[in-house]
Amino acid sequence: MGRVNLIVAALLMLSAISLVTSRYQSRQLFIELGRDQAQARDLEINWRRLQLDRAELARNARVDAIARDGLKMISIVPDRTLYMNQAPASASGGAQ
Repeated sequence: MGRVNLIVAALLMLSAISLVTSRYQSRQLFIELGRDQAQARDLEINWRRLQLDRAELARNARVDAIARDGLKMISIVPDRTLYMNQAPASASGGAQ
């Protein structure tokens, strides 16, 4: 009878240790899941911020201001535009 009790006690101890180990691993995985979800939220926020920055940098008014101020470009106006007409190629001057 004492031997059976010893085996049952050993099995009970192994079961308790297994339970504690599985609970600990479960908690560790839950903590890691929370960290990963927080990192995913941070990445999503950064992605949205980058999208807004890209939209702001590509805005027409900004590009126009940089072209005018930084590159000293001016808008085209019809009275300052030169149109060049290409003379039609002569029949005898073509490739042979």
